[in-house]
Amino acid sequence: MNAATQILTLTGSAGIIEALLDVPADGTARGTAIVAHPHPLFGGTLQNKVVQTLARAFVQCGWQAVRFNFRGVGASAGTYDEGRGEAEDMLAVVEQVAPQGPLALAGFSFGAFVTSHVAQTLAPVRSLEKLVLVGTAASRFVVAPVAPELHEKTLVLHGEQDDTVPLSSVMDWARPQSLPVTVIPGVEHFFHGQLPLLRSLVARHLRA
Repeated sequence: MNAATQILTLTGSAGIIEALLDVPADGTARGTAIVAHPHPLFGGTLQNKVVQTLARAFVQCGWQAVRFNFRGVGASAGTYDEGRGEAEDMLAVVEQVAPQGPLALAGFSFGAFVTSHVAQTLAPVRSLEKLVLVGTAASRFVVAPVAPELHEKTLVLHGEQDDTVPLSSVMDWARPQSLPVTVIPGVEHFFHGQLPLLRSLVARHLRA
């Protein structure tokens, strides 16, 4: 955590949701970004390095960023629910920390899968400024399609050498939608040694 990080205790359908809020240095924010972490059963938490990197990219670009623990992780109540309850958790976070104003969603791996469904649920009632999906878990879960009107606001990032989620599975998901995928050569699932590049690519997208 940095000096500007605030601890939040939110509420979801399973009980308490543990969250952290990072704000820009000047204290003003152009909007709120909600960032979702990797698979709860495989060590995914709001402290994941990719999740922290995503939050930093948003803060660097003037957004406040909220990272939260899905149900059953850290101090968040409840138990793993295969993405259904986790989507409810993310929607509850949106309702409590960003009921109005500019909104962005981001997720890594399992978190990207959950984020895709949250974006789909919000589409009829809330416009999204940005959508960032990293290491999208398309080989293990049914990832929701991205609405055509969101394509220009969406960044899909994937490592060429991802051994957790093969690049081919993400391409199979993206192809029917004609949704562009940014492939980072030589990078694996957790972006070891390439987190600064990840942050740079996300920041470039946010500033576009």
